[in-house]
Amino acid sequence: MALEHKLSLRLSQKLILTPQLQLAIKLLQMPLIELSQTLEQELVENPFLEDVQEENTGEELAGEERETAETDPGQLGDDAESPLEKMMSDSSVFNVDEYFEERSSDGRDLGYFVKGTNVPLSFEQFASKTPDIYDHLLWQLRLSDARDDIKFIGEAVIGNIDENGYLAATDEEIAASINDNISNVRDAVDIVQSFDPPGIAARDIRECMILQLKLLGLAGSLAERIIANNMEELKKKNYQQIARLCNASDDEVLAAVKVIEGLEPRPARNFFSTNADYVIPDVFVVKTDDGYQIVLNEERLPKLRINSYYKKLLLQKNSFSKEERQFLDEKLRSASWLLKSLDQRNRTIYRVTESIINFQRDFFDRGVQYMKPLNLKNVAVELSLHESTISRVTSNKYMSCSHGVLCFKFFFCSALQSDTGSVSSTSVKDIIKKIISEEDHGKPLSDQRITELLKSQNIAIARRTVAKYREELKVPSQHQRKNRFKGSQL
Repeated sequence: MALEHKLSLRLSQKLILTPQLQLAIKLLQMPLIELSQTLEQELVENPFLEDVQEENTGEELAGEERETAETDPGQLGDDAESPLEKMMSDSSVFNVDEYFEERSSDGRDLGYFVKGTNVPLSFEQFASKTPDIYDHLLWQLRLSDARDDIKFIGEAVIGNIDENGYLAATDEEIAASINDNISNVRDAVDIVQSFDPPGIAARDIRECMILQLKLLGLAGSLAERIIANNMEELKKKNYQQIARLCNASDDEVLAAVKVIEGLEPRPARNFFSTNADYVIPDVFVVKTDDGYQIVLNEERLPKLRINSYYKKLLLQKNSFSKEERQFLDEKLRSASWLLKSLDQRNRTIYRVTESIINFQRDFFDRGVQYMKPLNLKNVAVELSLHESTISRVTSNKYMSCSHGVLCFKFFFCSALQSDTGSVSSTSVKDIIKKIISEEDHGKPLSDQRITELLKSQNIAIARRTVAKYREELKVPSQHQRKNRFKGSQL
């Protein structure tokens, strides 16, 4: 078959996203903080947009200035002299220049008033920085008596320590990165591991705790042997098995475990300050006598409108060149599209919130255990919208209600079949959490027993489903929750 070029006409239909539709979709899925930043940027770039709040503030300030200007002359009178003018005209007031000229004539120090003298920086001009783990280790390294080449390698070792305080690179990788031998790298690692905090620069949690025990003078102790050889039994709190393997009594094992519990598994924990990220709700749901009131959060958003002054200028003929008029027309259309897209975004979020309240009315009235199964399709069918639109509305957005600040996705949960009908997975998780919180810590419940208790409440689910939900709730297994020694406090 020969290859050839030819022209042909073909009719086809396809969906093309117009700029208006692209803008509406983009604004719809933005969280509140990102939307605020986008609108602020549009205010800077588009002359047709103005903030109503700023304008009202400016008018209030202008009104106060006019009031002051109208009041002060009447109070002072036509021939009245202001206090400042009276002070400056008073012959008894000394001259500042003459004062400093007199001080410099007899050799007295003028401090920073002398020409050419550097003005000292104030304390407000210094930026404060909390020392992190790297600064803390480098400070100790520079004060150590190690050789210069070992200090150089030690800086590379410190640079490969992660936020938990563990050494994230092998000796071979560090040696290859600085073109040095492994022996010197190991010497540098040993020096860094002797620094504060104890356990720093360890490869894993086992080495981390052993380093801490050595600094405590417990090298070769029962606690070190348990960490080195019986970590799996220690995780399961199988203390009787540890006692048999280590040929020790129960009391000795309990004392060693008490020491191990006092060790720090993350040595660099206190050197990393975690900034709390506060969630700003997009919607407030307030319960009233007439039902639930929906209030959109617009506190951080500028209140935009079309600037009437620029709009009047655009109507004037022969006032702008062709390029200028084209630019202004484009900015006016962009401002109009933005305002319409914002209005559509608010109306869509309001409708979706109203639909969620209708579906999950029992949750808002009674709590998490009364959550109903809900998916995006249910809301989309009720509002005659596409599922993708509902997904964009509910992504990265939060609702504030009487039960706390919750993500929109929280209200969408899968259905589980029970004897009395379908039940939501969220309510089942809440029941499992409540059952485990009320169990006997000496005899924790197994997943099979929790399955039986759920079945007694007409919730029939498999044991593996209980185990899955327990892991999602970050609840340890039965062996990890159980205290192997009766009467002990471990």
